[in-house]
Amino acid sequence: MSARRPDIVFPSWDPAREIEIDPGSPEPLYFQVSRQLHAAIEDGRLPAGARLGNEVDLAASLRLSRPTVRQAIQSLVNQGLLVRRRGVGTQVVRTRVARPLRLSSLFDDLAGLGGTPGSVVLINRLEPAGADTAELLEAPGLGHVRRLKRIRSVDGEPLAVMNNYLPDGIIDPDDDELRDKGLYQLLRSAGVRLHAAEQNIGARQATEEDAELLDEQPGAALLTMRRTTYDDTGRVVEHGWHVYRASRYTFNLSLTNGPQ
Repeated sequence: MSARRPDIVFPSWDPAREIEIDPGSPEPLYFQVSRQLHAAIEDGRLPAGARLGNEVDLAASLRLSRPTVRQAIQSLVNQGLLVRRRGVGTQVVRTRVARPLRLSSLFDDLAGLGGTPGSVVLINRLEPAGADTAELLEAPGLGHVRRLKRIRSVDGEPLAVMNNYLPDGIIDPDDDELRDKGLYQLLRSAGVRLHAAEQNIGARQATEEDAELLDEQPGAALLTMRRTTYDDTGRVVEHGWHVYRASRYTFNLSLTNGPQ
């Protein structure tokens, strides 16, 4: 059995020196701790990958009870700023990717946000189109579909598992193209004029397969998305169903006032 990796606190950040507790404040003690931890993560004193000391040591250094420290840490876990990993401890995660809802591919959005997107191609093949697939693509009698499955990453960290069906003949990408470009970029390059999409967003827990592909724990929270995309003639050009790590990913929606 391998030895357990020690907890690491970055030497520039000492909780006993950095966190100030005011017992007389109306602000709850756990919130004082979580607020100051949050600030240290935001300004880079606790960078991505930093591991906090265990709860017992943190409680002792701050002269607080262990339940208080646990509640402070859990509030940041719930916000996606910290993650608990077996054998590693509590670790600072990267800032979430906040993606606007628009007709664009995840690859394009990640590049636009300044990240370095990457892909691992798991499936890229033609296969017979069953009745259910033909219905999704709104193409009765369709013979074959292009089936794609990829792991999308940003800066080397897995972010999403992407699944897509495309009617045969829309595009015929090789694996290198799928690694280097987004699906919508490939469609536009092939002369497809994207016009509109219908999209549903939900959530579920990670399966064993999800956990392995996304470096998460089984049962972790995942965001889900299904999207059907149409060109300017009303033809369905792709149907996708994807899962995203909820700890690293959010959707942004813009809301406007309706008729009064």
